[in-house]
Amino acid sequence: MDDSEKSERAGMKGSSERPAPYETLSGLPVKPLYTPADLPGFDYEAKLGVPGEYPFTRGVYPTMYRGRLWTMRMFAGFGRPEDTNARFKYLLEQGQTGLSTAFDMPALMGYDADHPRARGEVGKEGVAVSTLADMERLFEGIPLGEVTTSMTINCTASVALAMYLAVADRQGVSWDKVGGTMQNDMLKEFIAQKEWICPPEPAVRIVVDMIEFTAKHVPKFNPVSISGYHIREAGSTAVQELAFTLADGIGYVQAAVNRGLDVDAFAPRLSFFFDIHSDFFEEIAKLRAARRIWATVMRERFGARRPESMRLRTHTQTAGVSATAQQPLNNIARVALQALAAVLGGAQSLHTNSYDETWALPTEEAVTVALRTQQIIAEETGVPLTIDPLGGSYYLETLTDRMEEAAWAYIRKIDELGGIVRAIDLGYPQREIADAAYRYQLMEDRGDRTVVGVNKYVMAEEKPINYLRIDETVELEQIDKVKRLKASRDQSKVERRLKQVAEACRNGQNLMPVLIDAVKDNASLGEISDVYRQAFGLYREPIIY
Repeated sequence: MDDSEKSERAGMKGSSERPAPYETLSGLPVKPLYTPADLPGFDYEAKLGVPGEYPFTRGVYPTMYRGRLWTMRMFAGFGRPEDTNARFKYLLEQGQTGLSTAFDMPALMGYDADHPRARGEVGKEGVAVSTLADMERLFEGIPLGEVTTSMTINCTASVALAMYLAVADRQGVSWDKVGGTMQNDMLKEFIAQKEWICPPEPAVRIVVDMIEFTAKHVPKFNPVSISGYHIREAGSTAVQELAFTLADGIGYVQAAVNRGLDVDAFAPRLSFFFDIHSDFFEEIAKLRAARRIWATVMRERFGARRPESMRLRTHTQTAGVSATAQQPLNNIARVALQALAAVLGGAQSLHTNSYDETWALPTEEAVTVALRTQQIIAEETGVPLTIDPLGGSYYLETLTDRMEEAAWAYIRKIDELGGIVRAIDLGYPQREIADAAYRYQLMEDRGDRTVVGVNKYVMAEEKPINYLRIDETVELEQIDKVKRLKASRDQSKVERRLKQVAEACRNGQNLMPVLIDAVKDNASLGEISDVYRQAFGLYREPIIY
């Protein structure tokens, strides 16, 4: 009996098979058994190769975790800058190896704490930052030349980067020693997360300004983290997350090349950010397929020559959308398995969600358990000892191929539509995600997909958990600090700097140098955002049916 006959025989349904959806979360069919027949003509060198070399399927570095573990970067931010500073220091003491900053909704949307639209939101979803003084308090006692920082902020990312570099100057740290990542992915905002100020074209222009500036002046900094996480959290499948994220990346590279930048001068500092959901093997395959597609795109489409320009380095985060408010301790198990998938998939950086995040921002106890989850994987399981340990699995290699093929189909469709910005204008990725989210919700509601503790193994009574509450005085204190700073600064300097920002917006000058000068003279995040609103106009989302 040959391999194909064995596979077919094993695939025959028998009375012993349990009822289940025999497909991945993305809807890719899953056979009961995989054999060499599922990989006809499999070319090891073309599909896999070795870690650190094209096509990077097995990893972006030759030694992977044997040389250095992934960065354990726990997302943190709440209340006042002083509160988050204390959480940063606690996590570093507990063995975290990089910082990750969550900003509150006013900062994310371009409003100061004292703005009427900020009422009730100051410090609630993340840390409140309106001015350079806030940013200084956030990083007080943390040497920016020694610790890398990731910042989850997008339409105001340029202002946050300006403030961060100004803090480095005041600490006496030269910019060539400053490392970290600015999320700064505006295309995914228009697709999924919906936090924007201006339309796509000027938004991408600002991203390219930051790419150009950091390539010249902050060489260790990643100016954009091309993010599939929010696309997945909005309800996409893993395939859609993979495809739309890489399409966004193609859009940024094309915009930078159109400006005249050398692809090999900036591409090595581009980074990515993927969601790690609960379908264990699909998530591993997704990261492997992502590396292979990106390497091909950079070499074949953009003519990159340096290996560093072709490698897809990625941060990962366990799936917030998979966490449940019901039986929240179950989230610890979900997070552990998702984190293991991220590591087996070859991630460079990982945030593990806390079990209580469906209730509120995490408590110190919950975030410690989440960090310890990573440390147990790193120090106790033996998983990091060998590179890509599941490579060569008939199932995993078949799944990687299928995900790659499906993602390429989406990318080609976006190319046919005229590129990712045009596709967004037409509502194409938005519709695809909405349809996928609706289908999945129907499956969950019908019980076709089990969610433990929600639609199966439900408990009639559950014990309440303790969760983090932000005192209302935090908002009042932040408003007072912002007002006092604005009253004490040299207003003529601020007005002059804001006028310079407006001129740079209109004449195409790179915004970063004038933004750094502006924040040093105490122009606020909200005031600079108002300049963007006036210079570029506001974005109104098209109605999608």
